[in-house]
Parts: sequence; structure tokens; C-alpha cells
Amino acid sequence: MPEFAKRIDYMAGSADIIRGLFNAMGDPETISFGGGAPATEALPVEAVQQIASEVLSRAQRGQEALQYGPVQGVRQLREIVAERLLTPKGVPAQADDVLIVNGGLETMNLLCQVFIDPGDVILCESPTFVHCVEIFEMFQARCIGCETDEQGIVPEDVEAKILQYKPKMVYVIPTFQNPTGKTLPADRRRRLAELGSRYDVLILEDDPYRDLRYSGEELLPIKAYDKTGHTVLANSFSKIFSPGSRLGYVFAEHRIIEKLMDVKTATNSHTSMIPQILCAEFFARGLFDEHLRRLCAVHRERRDAMMAALERYMPAGTKWVYPDGGLFTWVELPGGIDTTQLLHEAAACKVAYVAGAGFFVGNTGEGKNCMRISFGNVTPEKIDVGIRRLGDLIRTKL
Repeated sequence: MPEFAKRIDYMAGSADIIRGLFNAMGDPETISFGGGAPATEALPVEAVQQIASEVLSRAQRGQEALQYGPVQGVRQLREIVAERLLTPKGVPAQADDVLIVNGGLETMNLLCQVFIDPGDVILCESPTFVHCVEIFEMFQARCIGCETDEQGIVPEDVEAKILQYKPKMVYVIPTFQNPTGKTLPADRRRRLAELGSRYDVLILEDDPYRDLRYSGEELLPIKAYDKTGHTVLANSFSKIFSPGSRLGYVFAEHRIIEKLMDVKTATNSHTSMIPQILCAEFFARGLFDEHLRRLCAVHRERRDAMMAALERYMPAGTKWVYPDGGLFTWVELPGGIDTTQLLHEAAACKVAYVAGAGFFVGNTGEGKNCMRISFGNVTPEKIDVGIRRLGDLIRTKL
């Protein structure tokens, strides 16, 4: 067999973490806090079934759905993104500046194809979303972690590392961050947009959780503070409509959108038409607002159940993030416990999480006593049982 490409070795560490994450989600007997899925019970199955039965016919939109489509995406869906999901959030947008992609992750892939050469530097939060690190490393970028505190990424450290490393891009998840659940305050969002403009660096704002807010004050996206087009806003329908639809979108300056379209034609021609039409009809029929209220109600209950269980079962000295939304909390254990080593024993107890060390780039040794815990697709009853199992296991290590 011919040798694999060098990028396979370059991305091996992050790929191993992602593989383990999905494997943990596959055991039906395990209470898994590992994945990032929304509540299965809240998926709009009946509504989508009804829409499909009505529009997937020759008299309606069946031929459109089963035929090739526009590279940029179905215009109706792009208009919905611009008018319903961006402009009311403080980001005035036009449909021509929106590209529909295959899930939120395709934006990262396309941007790397457009901007990243081997050896280019990408700054990111420390910790950050390991799946995106896997993509960056596939393009042989050098990922450098930036300091974070209880409010998220620290702009002063970002600026220092911009001056030191001359990066092409800064990757940030400002709202209910993955993996920590933290939310970046408004002044830091404004500062990041300014840094992108001042130093000619792309700010990649990944914001798929922003609509899943259960408490606290809604904040403007970083893109709302962008004056020069240096901020690119990536988002997804996975959390607010359906993960299985594999729909996402990117909003950027039209020059960037044009280049993204060029590399998309060379990648997969266009995003699947059937889910685009079903999603567009879902919004056009006025179903989204009530669906979002239900989503937030279900996940608020699970967030609250998780916070109560951590308080009830975790040993003294344990710290965790209280997220105002999203699907995750970040737990820091006392006593120097290595959560990677603990995984095998947790699996024997039929409970799963994601060890914290893998979310830090560069093998720094940080996060060894931390874990990411997702409450999104776990019922309150199972949250209580699973955290009790974890707490009991952790106590045996102290």
C-alpha cells in the first residue's frame, strides 16, 4: 500500500480523541455525557414528517429537492438565515453573503482551503473544540492556545500572541463555549473584532449554541462589532433544527463567500437539497419559534438537573461551570486525578465523559484533572444516576 499523506500523522492525536468520543456514544447501556447532541425527545420529527409528505411531490417541491441545486444554497433558506437568524441578532445581513454548508464543521474545512497553508498559525482558546483542531491539523496548521479565565479567552493574550506568532486566524466559540460552557462578555467580543481589523487577522466566530439560552442576557455576536470584514461568522442548524440534517451556514464579506463557493464546488458541489428544503419550509410555516421555546425548556431542565447532581454527588473541592445555555459544563476535579486514566473505570461503571486534556493544543499537560460533561441528550433521571456513579468513583481516588 502507498504511504499515507503526511497530514494523517499530523492530525493523529486529535483524530484519536474524536474516535473515542463517538465510540462512547454507541453503547446503549452507558449513560454518556460525552457527545454534544441535543435532546432526542425535542427533535421536530412529526413536523418534518408532515412537511416532507406535503412538499416532496411533483406538484410541490419534489423535483427541486431531488435535483442538483445552487452552490450557495437554496435562496429561501439563505434569506431565512439573513432575516431571521442574523439581522435580529445585531448582524445586518443579505442572502447573497450567506453560504449554506454541510454542517457547521464544513465552514472550518472550506476556510482552511481558502486561507491556510502548511505551517500557518491558528490561535484558539485553551481549551477549545477538539473537532475543529482536527480539521486545522489536517491542513497542517500550527495551533497555538491562548489564555482563558472564568469569562473565556483573554484578549490581551490574544494580542500578545498575534504579535509573537503572526497567525492567519483566531478561532473562538464565544457563547456557551465548547468544552467549558463559558460565555465571552461584550467588551471582549468587541476587542476581538478590533484585533482582527488592526492586525489583518481572520476572526473565525463559531456560534452554534447561541440560541440555546436558558438564563442570562443575550449578547451581540463578535461579527456585530466587525467594521472591516475580518470576522467570519459560522453557525449551524444542528442544535436548533436537526443534527442529522447536516446543515450549517457561514456569513462573511462577499469576497470571502465567493472563494468559499469556489472551493465548495471542488469539494461537494453543493449542500444536499432535501434537508435544505425541509428546513426552509419549517421556518416558512412559522414552526421555529415554538420549537425553540421547547428546546430551551427541555435543555434548561437538564442543565438544572446537572447542576443539582454535581452539587449533590461530587466530592468537596470539585469545581464546575454554571452555563447560561448550550449543552456542556466543565468539571475540574480535586486531588490531581487524571481523567484520561479514569475513563476505563468509568466505562466499567457504565458512564462516559470526555477527558479534559484532549481539549488543550500542544500537549501542554493542562486539563488532566478536568472533564467535559454534556447534559443535552441525557434525561434528568439518567443525569442523576450517571453523576452519582461518577461521584462515587471519584471518591475512591481521593
